[in-house]
Parts: sequence; C-alpha cells; structure tokens
Amino acid sequence: MNTGDELSRPVPLGRRATALLVLVSVLGLAAFGWPLFAAPGSALAAHSVDAPWLFAGLLPLLLAVVLAQIAEGRAAHGGQVGLEAKSVALLGVLAAAGAALRVLGAGTAGLEPMFFLVVLAGRVLGPGFGFVLGNVSMFASALLTGGVGPWLPFQMLAMGWVCLGAGLLPGAATLRGRRERWLLAAYGAVSAELYGLIMDLQGWPYFAGTSASVSYVPGDALSANLTRFLLYHVTTAMGWDLMRCALTAVLCLTLGRRVLLALRRASRRAAFHTPVRFGEPQKNSDVSSSNPNGSGSANGSPKATDNTRA
Repeated sequence: MNTGDELSRPVPLGRRATALLVLVSVLGLAAFGWPLFAAPGSALAAHSVDAPWLFAGLLPLLLAVVLAQIAEGRAAHGGQVGLEAKSVALLGVLAAAGAALRVLGAGTAGLEPMFFLVVLAGRVLGPGFGFVLGNVSMFASALLTGGVGPWLPFQMLAMGWVCLGAGLLPGAATLRGRRERWLLAAYGAVSAELYGLIMDLQGWPYFAGTSASVSYVPGDALSANLTRFLLYHVTTAMGWDLMRCALTAVLCLTLGRRVLLALRRASRRAAFHTPVRFGEPQKNSDVSSSNPNGSGSANGSPKATDNTRA
C-alpha cells in the first residue's frame, strides 16, 4: 500500500533541462566570480566597472532558455511530465507567497522570511521546480518592491541556486520529522549567508577605488583581492546576512512541519509524476447497429453480455 510520502514526488526534470541548468550555473559562476580571476591586462580587468552590465544583459537570456526548457510539456526521456498546468498553478501560488513575504521583510534589518518558504518548497518539489520558483519569486518581489535593476538577474540566479540546493539535499524520500527540519534549518542558514556573500561579490567591482583596504583592484592577485572582498563583506553586509540566517533557521524549526505537510499534500493531489494520457474509447462488439443511440437496449442502457454478468 502506498503511503502519502511515496505518492509525494518532485516535479520531474528532463535531461536537456538538467544540462541547461548545469550550463547556466557554470556561466553564472563566471558572472559572479570573474573579479577574482581576471588576469592583469585582460579585457575584463580593463573594464571592471562595465563587465557587470554585460553579464546582467546576458543572464536573462540564459535564464529564459532554461526556464523555457524546464517548462516544456514533457521531458526528453521517459515520457514524464515537466512543468504543466498543475505545477504551473502551484508555482504561481508559491511565487506570489514568496514575493509577499519578501515585501514584508524588505529593508527590515536583513529579515527576509521569503527564504524559509522557497527552501521548503525546493525540498518537497525538487531541484528543477525549486530553481524556477526561486527565479520567479525574486522577479515578482522586485516588481513589488521597486528593486528592478542590473542586479536583478544575479538575484534571480542566486535564489534559484538556493532552491535548487534544497531539492538536492539527501533523504528526500526517507528523512522526516525533527531530523529533516533540523537539516533544512541548517541548510537555510548556510544558504542565506552564501546568498548574501555572492551578491556582495556581484556588486563589489562597482565600489573599486572607494577604500584601499576593501576595494577591488583589477588584475591583482587572487589572494589579495579575496582578502579585500571578505573584509568588504564583513564590514558592510554580514550583519544583515546573519539576521537572515537566524530568521530562516527559526522559521524552518517552528513552522517547517506544517508547511512541509501542506506542500506534500499539494504534491500528492497534483500527482506531478503521473502524465495524463487520453486513450481511444473502447468499442462494444455487442452494440446493435440498428440503434442510433449506440446502445443495446431501447432505454439507452448498455446490453449485458455473458462476459459482463455477475
């Protein structure tokens, strides 16, 4: 007999979508980390202030390709359903909830309750769904808070990684109860800090020359620039990030059980892993050809045969 957890499965992800996710993640890492690896005299080092704008223009195109591939009707193998009507409806509800939560915490000492919801959703609904949810939630929240700018594609990609990582955590089918909530709380805290760290890295080159101890020096040694960046992060934004970490962990421990149950119940009812198929209607060989209603009796009810009698 199938249990509720056995029926609660993540949204399937095809091979092409997986390959594109890997590709956009590699390019995204390059978009974030190029200041640390730009060689002296290279074009990136010479245009350190302009380079983020170039990546900001490329990332939406890459994300659009990945989202379109994930949202195609069926995966490339196994006939499994990708993002279709049921999962898109749930995606819209969760993205709206995440955007509303970010509005509630925007500008309040780094408190962002949005993180706990998208982490739990990524855990239940899988890495592919989580990646899309992180992107859509961040985009919707930026529209609500007026946070649209060249940093938005980086925020979308970073949040997509947070949700994707939650879907890749071990024990998705077996780990339940308090141990799972502690795992999600620990992951939520770490990912919230890493999100802030990588977003600081994205904006760091803009502040080149403001302070010799924390500013980016184009083409300088990796160790020197990394030291300056870590000092920049600690002195500017780490306090806000730690508040986000603490809130995410607390919400995962206190509200995680109810939210996980609700998400798994929604996943069971939607049956994302079950493709909908429409077959040919069965024909009754005993149907009378003289009856225009296609039934075997005068009142329109099917005629019982020896094979169908009790």
